[in-house]
Amino acid sequence: MTDDDPFIQTIEPVTHDLGGFKVHRTLPSRPRTMVGPFIFFDQMGPAHLEVGNGIDVRPHPHINLATVTYLYAGAIDHRDSLGTFATIEPGAVNLMTAGRGIVHSERSPSGEREKGPDLSGIQTWLALPERYEEIAPAFEHVPAARLPVIDAHGAKARIIMGSLWGESAPTTVYAGTIYADILLEPGASIPIDAGADERALYLSMGEASVDGMPMAPQTLYVLRPGASMTLRSETGGRVALCGGEAFRTPRHVWWNFVSSSRDRINEAKRDWKEGRFPAVPGDDKEWIPIPEVPKTVSYP
Repeated sequence: MTDDDPFIQTIEPVTHDLGGFKVHRTLPSRPRTMVGPFIFFDQMGPAHLEVGNGIDVRPHPHINLATVTYLYAGAIDHRDSLGTFATIEPGAVNLMTAGRGIVHSERSPSGEREKGPDLSGIQTWLALPERYEEIAPAFEHVPAARLPVIDAHGAKARIIMGSLWGESAPTTVYAGTIYADILLEPGASIPIDAGADERALYLSMGEASVDGMPMAPQTLYVLRPGASMTLRSETGGRVALCGGEAFRTPRHVWWNFVSSSRDRINEAKRDWKEGRFPAVPGDDKEWIPIPEVPKTVSYP
């Protein structure tokens, strides 16, 4: 890479086949743990599951982070230990703040199973600043109609979190955060300004380039700080923009736990093993046991 290259780092995905659909994970990775507060970045699908099937992510715990679920297609029922029940559909946001500890499950709604569910979207985790790591858990659903959409020159960008292109999303943020879903028609372009400490672009589907540099699908491109640039597509594509405030202290990841303290993660492991996390009302008959070797870890 040269000083004129818009990309300072390229993170290729680790892909997991979960039977019927694939998940592409770019954060955390060996090359990089975070982009702004984003510490986990998964693309689910796209997939169409067989009639009668669906996703069944059994109850599992989180600490010291916030999860953000955003769908391109399909629907997911969310239940958590606060007693929340919410169905997310395309264009809306589910923000679950784990804080000192929460348990949740994610399953395909019965109506989706009857027709064969579609599944396509992005799930991210945001690390919390140290002063917020142990706050009370919370859940927030923001409907698609409440999220600003910038629609110009063949580009349609929905602002999921933070402020971009002169508009701001109502979604709660705990640190400086930007997050947008950008849909590009053939020949469309949109400026990417230099406002955030750290930024990355991810091509979910189709084709796109940045200042003439092509992007590969399911790959996270960390952008050069302080540089304005242009995202363009000749044939059409869908791109996620994420980033925000650079954290001054590192975060550790082990399975579903994120914290500035390894001791706090070890405490959470013991609490889950010994049944000290709260149950999920309406979904308390099964759970995901703690793994011996987790698929999600940070690297020193």
